[in-house]
Amino acid sequence: MKINYSGKKIVVIGAGRSGIALASYFYERGATVAISDLRERKQLAGLDSLSTLPIRFDLGGHDLELFAQADLIAVSPGVSLTCEPLRRASSCAIPLLGEIEIASREIRVPIIGVTGTNGKSTTTSLIGEIMAAWGKKVFVGGNLGTPLVEACAVAIDGVVVELSSFQLETIDQFHPSIALLLNLSSDHLDRYPDLQSYYRAKLQVFRNMTAADFVVLNADDAEVCRLTADLPATKVWFSAKGRMVDGMVRLGDRLVWNWSGADIQLPLSSLQLSGEHNIENAMAAMIPALLQGCPAELAWNAVCSFGGLKHRMQRVRQLDGVDWYNDSKGTNVGSVMKSLAGFSSAVTLIAGGKDKGGDYTLLRPQLEQKVSCLILIGEAAQKMAAALSGCCEIRIVSDLQAAVQQAFVITKPGGTVLLSPACSSFDMFASFQARGDEFERLVQQLSPARETL
Repeated sequence: MKINYSGKKIVVIGAGRSGIALASYFYERGATVAISDLRERKQLAGLDSLSTLPIRFDLGGHDLELFAQADLIAVSPGVSLTCEPLRRASSCAIPLLGEIEIASREIRVPIIGVTGTNGKSTTTSLIGEIMAAWGKKVFVGGNLGTPLVEACAVAIDGVVVELSSFQLETIDQFHPSIALLLNLSSDHLDRYPDLQSYYRAKLQVFRNMTAADFVVLNADDAEVCRLTADLPATKVWFSAKGRMVDGMVRLGDRLVWNWSGADIQLPLSSLQLSGEHNIENAMAAMIPALLQGCPAELAWNAVCSFGGLKHRMQRVRQLDGVDWYNDSKGTNVGSVMKSLAGFSSAVTLIAGGKDKGGDYTLLRPQLEQKVSCLILIGEAAQKMAAALSGCCEIRIVSDLQAAVQQAFVITKPGGTVLLSPACSSFDMFASFQARGDEFERLVQQLSPARETL
């Protein structure tokens, strides 16, 4: 049932995809809507979808008076709560709510929420694939790409939503029946003052959960274990390191589901996804469906049929005996560590971009063991080079095209070229998708019969 916002003055701050969806959502429910963004119209995509609606556009800055008169401010996830308009609104007790909170108040079906530092998109997509194979009509979206408010307009059996820390900052009543916390490691320290603040934002997913709910947790992650010790919800664990837990455990070449007397074994040889991190994602993704009664064989077949998402350890091509991988979604140190874990040696790693405050020294052991050359681009290149000096050959180049050309020349047959930046894309590209697409275009343009230096 639609919530009536008739007569309410609502400001949507942030004119990205979720902001545009929110503006349309509130207009359809009778509100007087304004959408505000620091960027000029020419820098924004998608606003044409609102051009026929009587919506006020406050672009190229923020009209503080507009915010002061609002009944509600809807906050897009890319907008920091410390910005001046939101600080003033908060001091005036004007409610600040995010898209996830706003949409969830209208959703009347069970919600599965997926968060963590890495693996969220793949795990969310896998859950959606399993549910679809089981005959359930589920909405799959959130941080994955499709705004959650779009779930309010369709008939569905359930929701699977990927949740970023930014989205979780602005929840209040949001209440998933099953929540997954995949892992925790350093990320977004360009936005948060410290690591614990980032972790606290992630833990918001559990804020309203009760003993009637389930939380799916990574038994191999010390921070996850520590920070979830006092949760009231029923804990279901997964372990890729053979820890005997109530839930899903990897034992050698198989997965074992231990729950309520079940002892179901699944062969890892059937899994199409590559990499140790994807074994963790597969384990986590199966649990919500199994808890709801989905046959294990059906769920496993759906997981094994999944070929992966673009820009996430995606094999682009093999050329002259060298494999090229696009992992543009590897935007933090922890993600790069997981990606490198799937290789043994002879990796040419292309990294760099806009610094997010991560500790690049954590990459040193893997670079020493597996990386023959590190090619760096972007604003963070000098900082990364200083942090990683001495662990392998390091080259700094001007842009992604130069990095691809260098990698092509120096990587020998049998080796691997991996784009896994450990940084955001916003110094050179509009998104990690744009960066990955450009990498693939450049790689596909390469011709065999290389020349040597």
